[in-house]
Parts: sequence; structure tokens; C-alpha cells
Amino acid sequence: MTIEYHDIKPWGRSFDEYVRMFSLTPADLKRKILGCGDGPASFNAELTGRGGNVISIDPVYRFSTDQIKQKIGETYDDIIRQTRENRDKFVWQEIGSIEELGRIRMSAMAKFLEDFPEGVMQKRYIPGELPLLPFDKKEFDLALCSHLLFLYTDNLSLEFHLRSLGELCRVSKEVRIFPLVDVNANRSPYVDRVIDILRMKKLDVTEVKVAYEFQKGGNMMLKIC
Repeated sequence: MTIEYHDIKPWGRSFDEYVRMFSLTPADLKRKILGCGDGPASFNAELTGRGGNVISIDPVYRFSTDQIKQKIGETYDDIIRQTRENRDKFVWQEIGSIEELGRIRMSAMAKFLEDFPEGVMQKRYIPGELPLLPFDKKEFDLALCSHLLFLYTDNLSLEFHLRSLGELCRVSKEVRIFPLVDVNANRSPYVDRVIDILRMKKLDVTEVKVAYEFQKGGNMMLKIC
């Protein structure tokens, strides 16, 4: 079967997953980090609790805690159903079952929901979205974009990807994007075209294998300096 997401789903991942998805070192975690499209991930909450410096930006932050919680509930059944129907496209090792996946994701999103009100007051959660970000040039040391660019190849155009990556490079000294596959675990056709165009602009672009794979073949990130 084919997974068909007609819009972008609020689906949060944990601090530990971010560390592995983006090969984050202890030194990386001390940098000023932008999480772009973080949604209800617990990365901000957990890294802040460890003394880190992170700002997350996502359009879902326009909503209240209760509204986001409702959106998560509406999304949960759809994603779990599609994952069950397409379970052959995933690697069931560290996450051993559909039920465990649900528990891990809901645990991460519960941490986000608990932190969200305070994080909004502290301006750690900012409503906004690519391809225009409300930040100054090179305001961040490291920008992370998880499960948005390349994943939604059918929803987001090549032009959107190029504008978004240009904007991420404007506001951050280094950019990391994960994964490089789409929702059906196929390498996005945009990846090679994006790499060629960015290299023509004299940017240092590399594909890096990471110690994380849930979607089959989804164990590479794009690193742009």
C-alpha cells in the first residue's frame, strides 16, 4: 500500500531520537539550536531541562495546549492505522511493535504538552513556518529540521525546499535535515537536485549516515555548512 498524507501531521519525537537522527554530540547540545517544524516533539522540553539553549518554531504553536492536544488525538489514529497497513516499510528493532510506537510517541508528546505553556512564555515555542523565519542572520549555531523537508515530497514543491533551505542557511551557521526519504520510504527525488544547487552556491553539503533507522532506508541526514 501507499501512505497518503494530504497535510502535515503533528507527530512528536523524543530527545533521544533527535540525538540519533541528527548525530548530536555533547558539544552540539551546548550550541544555540533552532528546531524548525518541531511540532509536539519533546526535544525542546528535554534539552531545556538539561540546561540547553533551544528555540522551536512551528505553525501549530498558534494554538492553545488543549487545541494541540486535540489535534494530536485526531492525528494519532490515522498515523497508527497507516503505519499498521504499511508496517513492511519500517524497521521493527528498537521500536518492536505498533503498540510500542504509540506509547513512545504519546510519551514524547505528553512531555511537550506539559512544557508548552511555560515554553511559550519563555519564547522557546514560536509560531511560524518555512520558508520565512522571524530570525536574524546567523542567529543560531545549528538548525535542525525533522520529518518535514523531503518527507513530504508530494506536498511541498522543489521551489519550497530550495527557499526553505536558503532561509535555514540564512539564520543558522549549520543546518541538518532528516530524513532524506518520503513518507513511503523512497529517497526523495529532490535530494540530489537540492545538493547540486546548493553546491553551485558554494555551500558545503554532505550526506551523513546516522545511528537511527525507523523508516527502511531512512538513516541519512543532510548536513549543510
